[in-house]
Amino acid sequence: MTHSPRNPAYPEIVKESFSRQGLMRTLGAEIAEIAPGRCTITAPIRPETAQQHGFAHAGTTFAIGDSACGYAALSLQAPGIEVLTSEMKIHLLAPATGARLVARGEVLRAGRRLVVARADVFAETGEDSRHVATLLGTIVPVPAG
Repeated sequence: MTHSPRNPAYPEIVKESFSRQGLMRTLGAEIAEIAPGRCTITAPIRPETAQQHGFAHAGTTFAIGDSACGYAALSLQAPGIEVLTSEMKIHLLAPATGARLVARGEVLRAGRRLVVARADVFAETGEDSRHVATLLGTIVPVPAG
């Protein structure tokens, strides 16, 4: 799906907002890609973010998937508008094992009051990639501040 940004400074807006997220810092997450209506976030799979069986915790998977959706939505907003997640559902498809998680968020529909976005999350090690989760959610544009 092709989207047009309403703010040409969207890459800087997204990066600045991301830099203020303490949870993303704690997870070691980074933005790997930003494009209109798309955002990819990566995070290492570490013992500190794993569950008792050694898999990446579902909370880590959810957090980076939610952020990928939110920043995909933010990339399409007008100046002075930020976004908040209103609702997000996750389908855990497989145990997340590997070196890192990669969440690819994309906007499915960008309305004035609601944005519908999805993220697919993959666990990767080298060339191997495994689809471990899909998220679908509603993002709400709100005035900045």
